[in-house]
Parts: sequence; structure tokens; C-alpha cells
Amino acid sequence: MMRRSAVALIDGEHYPAVVVDALRQSAERFDWKAALFLGGTEKIIAGDLEREAEALYGLPVVFDQDWARGLARVIAQFRPEVVVDLSDEPVLGYEQRFRLISESLARDVGYVGPDFHFSPASSARLCASPSLSIIGTGKRVGKTAISGYVARVLQEVVTGRNGSSAVGPGSEGSPGVVIVAMGRGGPAEPEVIDGASAGLGVKDLLTWSREGRHAASDHFEDAVLSRVTTVGCRRCGGGLAGRPFISNVARGVELANSLNPGLIVLEGSGAALPPVGSDARLLVAGAHQPAIHLSGYLGRYRLLTADAVVLTMAEEPMASAEKVNEMLSAVREVRPGVTVVPVVLRPRPVEDVSGRRVAFFSTASGVMAGTFREFLEARWGCRVELFSTDLADRAALRAQFATPAMARVDTVLTEIKAAAIDVVAEEAEARGLPVVPVDNLPVEVDPAAPGRLEALVKELAGVAVERFESRV
Repeated sequence: MMRRSAVALIDGEHYPAVVVDALRQSAERFDWKAALFLGGTEKIIAGDLEREAEALYGLPVVFDQDWARGLARVIAQFRPEVVVDLSDEPVLGYEQRFRLISESLARDVGYVGPDFHFSPASSARLCASPSLSIIGTGKRVGKTAISGYVARVLQEVVTGRNGSSAVGPGSEGSPGVVIVAMGRGGPAEPEVIDGASAGLGVKDLLTWSREGRHAASDHFEDAVLSRVTTVGCRRCGGGLAGRPFISNVARGVELANSLNPGLIVLEGSGAALPPVGSDARLLVAGAHQPAIHLSGYLGRYRLLTADAVVLTMAEEPMASAEKVNEMLSAVREVRPGVTVVPVVLRPRPVEDVSGRRVAFFSTASGVMAGTFREFLEARWGCRVELFSTDLADRAALRAQFATPAMARVDTVLTEIKAAAIDVVAEEAEARGLPVVPVDNLPVEVDPAAPGRLEALVKELAGVAVERFESRV
């Protein structure tokens, strides 16, 4: 058995002799380098523990009242492969343990206890171009909408249509940006969708759906709405630290590399992380989520590894001003100084719908129906005859197509999610109604600082390039 280099977490609620025995019994598995003392004095009889600790425990012992800081010091000094938790309550409770797990994983070091083992998402550097990953704190926080926005902004930068380029383009004829997206309905073998193809739209999605494919998967959505090249992948399961149980993302990255893009965007799925390393990372969180989902549990791990945060749903009734401030404080508590851009999402049909009578199908929360309905009518000049937030409920969708309101509809608007193609687009075609895809556009909530999100995206692209070039 190969021994892994390790540091131990120990406390004074165990007699030192017991800890030493545990270290000895596990020496076949771990090459012990040092220990971090977490407190507790009940079983400690040494007069000056800090001075006598190495003699007591037989290895260097680090002391720090801030355990997270102490763990960072131990990892930086001793470079372990794994942190082994030999502590227990009352010294180390649930919240403190998750904090230490997050600190360890954020430094690409595993964390092991008696009946658990946490591993960081893979940091294998497979991308042959600069890369930016976009991860989320859960499902339905607007991660795909942000990914699409990022891809559109960077496509202009990479191809030189937006002034000076922060990202060097690939070879002539190669795509500027490629999104590698993994989803719970993605393909068995990674596939390329050329979003820049003229005419790519709902009819293509219907064809793919009728072939038995999940044509509302994220890579289809990104391709149709953002008009960039995408690589579709799949994943099943998601661990507490974001690792999928299985995925074909590594093969998807190889496919993306073959296109020689200027930049690769790695899009997470729900709270699952792309299982490959990236040069920069953007975290998308919802302001309506409990703050502890961002600063506690293993949301803290995601936050520790992010270069910036986009806070979506930052408006009433999804989140009050006090709730938004609570989320901002949660970010600052873990990552002081990191950039956070609060945004709201607004529907954007991909073609002109002014003067039309529409039905709109969405995965948005029902409490946002009034806001979105008013926005569609005021901004895009259509009349909303039916507004549905049941895009994930196939039975409800079919029932809504049978309501009297549908008789007044001449155009169907839909997000490309859930049952958008196999139910909504199919029902619309059966009635001879055109279907217009709808994007969710991020809009900054601070009117005094317009353009922060676009500037942040370009800055992250520059960071990705700089880090990539420092590695090659």
C-alpha cells in the first residue's frame, strides 16, 4: 500500500498517548508530517504544551487560534496529500469541521475522517487554451444564463470586434470561445454544436429531440442563445464538494482542444463542478438562497476557489435588500475584497416579438411572474396571454396548452430548459404556432455602476490567459 503524506488534526480532549497510538497504528497508510492542535485541555497535563508538544506527539505541532489560518499554514509548510481528522466534538463541531474541510479542499488537499473522505474536484489541467469555469451553488441560480452572457462578451473580445483583445485568438478559422457544458441529460459521447451556424434554432432542436436526445440540455441552450460553439457532455450525481459520480467532461475537453479555441468556458451543472482544472473561476449564487449555503457547508469551498461572484435574483420578492446585504456579508466574511456583482435576470426573446400575442414558458419562480410579464410587454412590445412557470412539469404544460388563453396566442416564447422542446415546441408545432427561444439576460442592480459585469468578465479572461501562459 502506498503511504500518503499527511498532517493530523488533534485536540486536547484526547490523551496524547491515545493520539500517538492512533498515529502509530495508521503509519502504514499515512506518512505523518505534522499536526495542527485544535484546542481542548481536559486530557493535557503538560505545563507548557506548545513547547512540549513535539516531544509528546512525536512530530511537529502547529498552534493557531484561527484554525483555518493554521491549517493553511500547515498545508503550505508541509505539502501533505491529505489532512486526517483525529479530533472530535466538543472541540470540533459540525460547522468548524466543514470550514476546515473547505480550507483543505480549496488547496487541492483531501480531507479524511473515521467514516468520511472528501476529495477536491479534479485539478487536472487538460485545457490546451486558457480556461474559465463557471460554477453554481445550486440548480436554478441562473448559471447557464451567466455562462451564455460570458461567452457572448468574450466571443467579441477574442475575435477582436470589441477593441483591444484580452484573450489571444486561436488559429485562423478556429472558434473564439468554446463552451464545454455538462448536464444530467447530456450525450453519451461528447458532441460539438456549431452555434454560429446560420439558422440554428428550434427546428433543429425538435429534430434532435425526436431522435431521443435531450434537446434542452445546456449545450443546446448555449449554442442557440449565445451563438457560440459548444461541446455537450454528461454527468451523473454530484458530491458535497461538487465532484460528479461519473462524467465524460475530460473527453469533452479533448474535443474542445481539437478546435483550437481562443478560450474554453467550462460550465458546471447545478452545484456540481467541472471535473477538470481551470485557469480562473466565476461563482454564481442566488441571493434567495440561505447565506450558509454560500459561506458554510461546502459552499465555502466553492467560494474559496472563486475569483469573483455573480449574485443573481438580487431583487424583491426573491430577496429583500436586507437579504442581499446578508449574502454580500457572507462573501466578505470568507473572501474579503473579492468582487461581487449583484444582478437580476430578464427575459430576452432572440427575435422581434413586438405586436404579438404570446405564451411564455419559464422555469422562473412563480413569484416573479408579474415582474417578467410586465417586462416582456414593456420592453419587447408583446402581449402576454399566458405565463407559465411550469416548464419542468410536463403534465401541467400539456394542460396549459388546452386552456382558453392559448386560443388567443399567435407565438410561443420559451426558455430552452426542461420540457421546452419535447413538450412546448411539439405542442406549438401541432397548433401551427411559431416558437421563439428566450434568453435570460443579467442586468446589474446598481445603476450607478453600469458595465461592472462586462468589465469583470473581461478581467477574468485576462486572469485566465495570464495564469495559462505562466504554466506553459
